[in-house]
Amino acid sequence: MRIVTVRRISQVFFLGLFLWLAAVTTFGEGRFQARGWPLNLFLQLDPLPALATTLATGTLYAGMAWAVATVALTIVVGRAFCGWICPFGTMHQIIGWLGKPFRLSQRTRMNGPSRWQGVKFYLLALILAAASAELVTGSASRSVTWPVPAQVGIAVAVAILVWWALTRVVRSAARAAAWSAILVAAFMAAGRILPGDEVVVSVDLVGWISPMTFLTRGMGTVVLPLLDRSVGLFFSAPRHSQGGALLGILLAASLLANFVVPRFYCRYVCPSGALMGLLGRNALWRVARTVPACSMCRACDADCEGACEPSGAIKTSECVLCMNCLPACEEGVMTFRTQPSMAGERPVPDVSRRGVLMSLASGLALAPALRMAGQAGAMASPALVRPPGSLPEPEFLDRCLRCGQCMRICPTGVLQPAGFGNGVEALWTPVLNNSIGTSGCQPNCVACGFACPTGAIRPFSLDEKLGRGDFAKAGLLKVGCAFIDRGRCLPWAMGRPCIVCQENCPTSPKAIVLESIVETLREGPYELDEIKGTRVKLRGALLRPGRLAGGDHLLAMAGATAHGLPILDNDATSVVLARPADDASFTPGARLEVRVRLHRPYIDPDRCNGCGICQHECPVVGLRAVRITSENESRDPRRSMGRG
Repeated sequence: MRIVTVRRISQVFFLGLFLWLAAVTTFGEGRFQARGWPLNLFLQLDPLPALATTLATGTLYAGMAWAVATVALTIVVGRAFCGWICPFGTMHQIIGWLGKPFRLSQRTRMNGPSRWQGVKFYLLALILAAASAELVTGSASRSVTWPVPAQVGIAVAVAILVWWALTRVVRSAARAAAWSAILVAAFMAAGRILPGDEVVVSVDLVGWISPMTFLTRGMGTVVLPLLDRSVGLFFSAPRHSQGGALLGILLAASLLANFVVPRFYCRYVCPSGALMGLLGRNALWRVARTVPACSMCRACDADCEGACEPSGAIKTSECVLCMNCLPACEEGVMTFRTQPSMAGERPVPDVSRRGVLMSLASGLALAPALRMAGQAGAMASPALVRPPGSLPEPEFLDRCLRCGQCMRICPTGVLQPAGFGNGVEALWTPVLNNSIGTSGCQPNCVACGFACPTGAIRPFSLDEKLGRGDFAKAGLLKVGCAFIDRGRCLPWAMGRPCIVCQENCPTSPKAIVLESIVETLREGPYELDEIKGTRVKLRGALLRPGRLAGGDHLLAMAGATAHGLPILDNDATSVVLARPADDASFTPGARLEVRVRLHRPYIDPDRCNGCGICQHECPVVGLRAVRITSENESRDPRRSMGRG
């Protein structure tokens, strides 16, 4: 069996495994649901999210340690993950193969090296610089406070890492060392001088563009919800996705670009590929040419998936081990071995020193720029209601990969990707949108905490969420608090009976309490025409049939102190009472008025956990009359409204 065939079998297997895990990331305990399956396997195998999250938070979440296996594989055989395992790479390769007939005359040119291949290395430098800001400076805003010796050790390690990266693009090792020392020393000094909790901060950008988070987010929030509208296999009702159009366009664009250039995303954009390219540029096993010169037919270049130019001095960091060059070579001089290529090797594509330095500086500057508006602190949007179990906002943003796993597994679909209105840094992170989905955050659901691959939403138990057992003293796990908009609430603004929010409140005792009052309708008074049992005919009345039905409306003598008799139904000229009118004052010609018993809602913030069920069920569509905001959330004591 040819090695290319083995590679294809591997790609099909891992693509099928990814699609299966995406499908079973569904709330439930059945065989075809989430229980027992490694839902985050591919996210945890990608080394870039693991590295960036560790730099941003100072800790490595246990599940992300699986990335060590990918690192070891890359050091041994190069970018095997990209060419043999990565499902996103497989999708790109399939679409590129479908587009091959449209560019037959351009195959060699399209598969040739390009200066744009260095873009992914600049993106990698930017991401790592943005993530490591607080780690280098030991900023006070970190949740992990490092002792001074540890900070010095970290600074030295970062300086060595920067030096190692710069040696790829700076010919002089001494000059690279000088640049790395200056950058790290200057940034450490800035961290000591400037207020670290406001200026020198880390930000984890890897979730925006990392291949596995990119694909997982698109599958969970766009592709599967669209497919399920016809089959109805995963969700109880059609799913909506806030900002799904943009997510779908980006995913489609990244895939359709392969019709123009094979593996467009892998070659020019993928920062994970850049990281593995650096790790595997001197791999123990590599694709190589066994002779210094050949006929230069360039058949090996025509089907090269990584544009690593195997016909010349091969770019080892760009080789994705597609192995297409081995059977394509009619002279049999291409092989896979431990010795370097006889035609020479280049470890990385053309990457400029100025570009790397600009990317590092941009990453360090981008983090404080994103936090400058204070939307991760005091100026946080009240609509930014995070899932239960979420870490405090700065730590949450450092950990969240924006992978969409929590949104995918949410049984009610209330978790949605945040848009630009909540701040650029919060883009595509999970928020509760209680107007979407089948309900709010269900009291007996803890799925999101166990689906999160990085602990941005920490695992929590049902007892902790409901504030019972060992957590009774701490009380409910609150994501926010409900507020009544009296300008839109039917009993408050319209004089119409409604207790929907109180009826659907799941807490016990209820977090929504009602105050009953009786008001006289503006219509009327009416003149009594005749009484026949429980039916009272009103002279000159013109009522909307059924409007007064339900028992909340009352018929009373004009100006009487008694509330009156409940009305069960009405037509245009008469009403039906709950019992016959036995009051002697109910005589023909008497003046009557219609009153309404209203139950005006109030919120008890001590009992409200912000689940949003009341908001979802509110009959005022559009801008609901009861809305959840992040005030009083458990994760941030500064947002507590206190006890009153």
